[in-house]
Amino acid sequence: MPFNRSNLRPDLNDPNWPKEAPVANQHEALPEQTRITRGVDAAELTLLKELEKKILWLSAWTIHNANHLRESRDGLKVGGHQASCASITAIMTALYLKVLRPQDRVAVKPHASPVFHAIQYLLGNQTRDKMEKFRALGGMQSYPSRTKDGSFVDFSTGSVGLGAAVTNFAALTQDYLRMKDLVPTNDVPGRMVALVGDAELDEGNVYEALLDTWKHDIRNVWWVIDYNRQSLDGMVNEHLFRLIGRFFRAVGWNVITLKYGRKLYEAFQRPGGSALKKWVNACPNDIYSALAFQGAAAWRKQILEDNPGDADLATLIGSYDDDGLQDLMTNLGGHCMEALLDAFENVPNDKPTCFIAYTIKGFGLPLAGHKDNHAGLMNPQQMAAFRADNNVTQGSEWEKFAGLESSAENLQAYLDHVPFNILKQRRLSEAPIPVPAALPYAVEKQTSTQMAFGKILNNIAKEGGPLAERIVTTSPDVSVSTNLGGWINQQGLFERFERGDEFRDRKVPSAQKWIRSPQGQHIELGIAENNLFLNLAALGLSESLFGARLLPIGTLYDPFISRGLDALNYACYQDARFMLVATPSGVTLGPEGGAHQSISTPMIGMGQPGLTSYEPAFADELSVIMRWGFDHMQDRENGGSLYLRLSTRNLNQPQRDMDEDLKNQIIKGGYWLKKPAAGSTLAIVFMGAVAPQAIEAYDRLVTDYPDAGLLCITSADRLYNDWQRLERARLNGLDQVEMAHVEDLFEPLGAKARFCSVIDGHPAALAWMGAVRGHSVAPLGIEGFGQCGDLPDLYATYNIDADSIERAARRFQERR
Repeated sequence: MPFNRSNLRPDLNDPNWPKEAPVANQHEALPEQTRITRGVDAAELTLLKELEKKILWLSAWTIHNANHLRESRDGLKVGGHQASCASITAIMTALYLKVLRPQDRVAVKPHASPVFHAIQYLLGNQTRDKMEKFRALGGMQSYPSRTKDGSFVDFSTGSVGLGAAVTNFAALTQDYLRMKDLVPTNDVPGRMVALVGDAELDEGNVYEALLDTWKHDIRNVWWVIDYNRQSLDGMVNEHLFRLIGRFFRAVGWNVITLKYGRKLYEAFQRPGGSALKKWVNACPNDIYSALAFQGAAAWRKQILEDNPGDADLATLIGSYDDDGLQDLMTNLGGHCMEALLDAFENVPNDKPTCFIAYTIKGFGLPLAGHKDNHAGLMNPQQMAAFRADNNVTQGSEWEKFAGLESSAENLQAYLDHVPFNILKQRRLSEAPIPVPAALPYAVEKQTSTQMAFGKILNNIAKEGGPLAERIVTTSPDVSVSTNLGGWINQQGLFERFERGDEFRDRKVPSAQKWIRSPQGQHIELGIAENNLFLNLAALGLSESLFGARLLPIGTLYDPFISRGLDALNYACYQDARFMLVATPSGVTLGPEGGAHQSISTPMIGMGQPGLTSYEPAFADELSVIMRWGFDHMQDRENGGSLYLRLSTRNLNQPQRDMDEDLKNQIIKGGYWLKKPAAGSTLAIVFMGAVAPQAIEAYDRLVTDYPDAGLLCITSADRLYNDWQRLERARLNGLDQVEMAHVEDLFEPLGAKARFCSVIDGHPAALAWMGAVRGHSVAPLGIEGFGQCGDLPDLYATYNIDADSIERAARRFQERR
């Protein structure tokens, strides 16, 4: 049936529109347009199209091999998204083999992983063995991975939307480094390129990132949207491209739409071409995709039914045979090498640029256009026909140039001079930043860990030096309430242009001195935790991406880690290095109520790979941990990121000398504040802000149980992972003399001892310790949402007060 012609909209793709809009106004974007280059060298164009054909073959064959030829021992479908690969093959060929430079960095849409690896295979960066093991142990990962695939992956992708957004923060990081002369400024800056599936634009974090980075006036970012108009479950609305364009323009981006390929463009110039163009522009996405799947006969029938009596259009359509008409109607801008190269090579300035590249999902495959093709796979019969179409003989499927018309010598010579591949080593490095033997901190009689954090950082700023120069802080609009104020007052806020503090200039009293300049070392964000973790990811990869090491510190309220957990996981998966300071935490944030009180975050800290969590009770512990943390962030082989769970509760501070043994135990995860006698049957184990309650309960118990112990845990995470590491070694039959620190800690307790654990968080974070040496444990903590109240009421309500700790500890002893 004819589609509703009321869908027609004003044509914004007229080639007669000016080739470039004026760029004097930095916030004026280019109009949408299609620009077909007429200056590409014919020989080079031929080679690129040949290589595009080979890349499509290799990506499709890689997936086919994994699903149909490789032995299946578990019966599970391997998958691989052949259709999603096909829609973006021309785009990636144009970029990687012609347009990109060594300093450019790319985040590849997750489902295009086989295309990416096919390109790397042709460039000599990927092996056949790993291609054949796609989605198998030791082979190519399902989605590009910095840590699993190799150094040629710039950004890991997988969780849709995050890979696109991180390029914005990478561009911000590059600006930060260049404005501080931490990288050579005479070099042309790299472009941060995101290859984005159109359905990824449904993710809200994309728009959060666009808004936050707009505030920082980022440059040198390209987003290339594979606008194939299909998602997993259905079709994308046909007018989405207009909303996409409007949004990107609203945040100051250039917007370039590539809707037509050269063949369509030339057809539009012929009699009947104007009508054909109107039809193409008005055709709904689902109909266009269905026609692409059905083929030439369906195209003829639909176009002529929708334009009865248009003789010129009928003559135009009739001038193409079936193969020619199918080729014409699927010749969209995202599949046309000429259109792509023209668009990429004629970007007018360094403003962020969005390319909306129209494509057909499954282009070039028998799956093309079908609404069910997202996870679809070519069957063996279809693959056999596809093999014949590509002139690939059996046994030559993995050969680089099998079936291509150009000579292998010419093709290899071209690949050998691809600009993007000139530098084989894409991971840069810099010597570690020296860290003082101790961080500057004066012990106080009473303070909180949050307050101590701010003072330690403030003192680092006052002392200056390499450590202070490389620290960069960031926060989602909670910098003051997380005690970054002193640091910011000294180091300033980062901004592209100098801007003073109007309140200070007008002599309005304020504790904060908000001076903005390129020299500033705090990057302020809006209230968007996803952006915080994406910013930390980019800052934490600065050494590898740009050759200059930064030591990023991000602060937020502890309960809102959960809001940005996907992006936190994404940052850790890339092995980005940063220090996350989450404060305040727990029901200890009394009057704020359950919405601001964190319960499960200690478990998040323990369960998140690449992130080592600590919850110190005392300020001197925090100083030791932070000092170790700056080294840990720089340890390439064994290091990682840190998570510090802090509190606003003021505690009496121990007045003690911090010897090396105590420092080591704090870093390992715990120490005896009061060591038990050998064979003791009782101990109290605590972590964090509940220290006063644990100490009070211990003081009551020790009169009746003088052999009891009081154990302070600084990191349940370190203790658990150290123990499990050795347990796995023992399971594998390795002769281990070494004991885990947690085993050493519980060694003094008798075999039938009982201990009570207490934490302002989920009790499971400490309860596992009973399994270390088979001790009975009474775990106390928070298992439900908190509520408003003062600490005596809340601690009593949730049984983490001194009375509850004492009762739990005595109960077993009295039964003995």
